[in-house]
Amino acid sequence: MRHDRFHGRHQTQGRTCHAPNCDEAGEFRAPGGRAPGFDGPGDYRWFCLDHVRAFNSGYDFFHGMTAEEILEAQSPLHGWERETRAFRPNGNVDAAPHWANFADPLEAISARAKAHMRARQPVQRQDGIVLSPEQRRALDVLGLPLDADRKALRSRYSELVRKYHPDRNGGDRGYETRLQEVVEAYQLLRKAAAFA
Repeated sequence: MRHDRFHGRHQTQGRTCHAPNCDEAGEFRAPGGRAPGFDGPGDYRWFCLDHVRAFNSGYDFFHGMTAEEILEAQSPLHGWERETRAFRPNGNVDAAPHWANFADPLEAISARAKAHMRARQPVQRQDGIVLSPEQRRALDVLGLPLDADRKALRSRYSELVRKYHPDRNGGDRGYETRLQEVVEAYQLLRKAAAFA
């Protein structure tokens, strides 16, 4: 194995440094104009050793961030404050289709997509108030019908807090995630026009 004195050096044939008026070999890469994203690593610029050093000395990852954003980005837990899709119990999708109910797998996928789109549409209650998709999901979390009133909301919230809070259920902390969902749903709905 050939070791090189400078980590990151790429031995290339014919690639020159991207710095203006430099004819040295472009052996070190730096971020280019297109940032990395879902479709790949982005573009690179290639520099000689002196110009990559100059680029690195002027590069500021935190440029444009507030002090709070910088502190959050430097936290060892940054990016882990919420469950990622792969680690959620349901993989961030609804239940798997009942394949026996469909003759063609594409019908099952289509039905699932249509149900997903319906869930994202606002719905109007009998009293004429329109509920957003977030409010509908909050009602589902609390197990309330669309036409529930403020009294039913408070009653159901109290019932679920008594059921899931460790101070009320004998110290069982296994329902903390569920309790958090209930509290967030209640906080959203209590401010909604439908429950004023």
